[in-house]
Amino acid sequence: MTKAGNHKLMTPQLIDTLVEHSAGNYRVLMTMAGELLMAAVVREANQIDEKLYFEVFQPEPKRRETRSVAKADRH
Repeated sequence: MTKAGNHKLMTPQLIDTLVEHSAGNYRVLMTMAGELLMAAVVREANQIDEKLYFEVFQPEPKRRETRSVAKADRH
């Protein structure tokens, strides 16, 4: 592994984060790593870190209900 590829491409913190969030599922791990690699290529990043991880995998913010919808549901 140390002879193939770029062993400094991902930070140790990012590697830990990916392992934790994949929950032992190798397919999930490889999919997430692939998505990060593609995002790094687009951004021409020299290293993939947790900042990029949070940019790529940030959950969508929940939308708040408008008052008119909430009032209509009560009737």
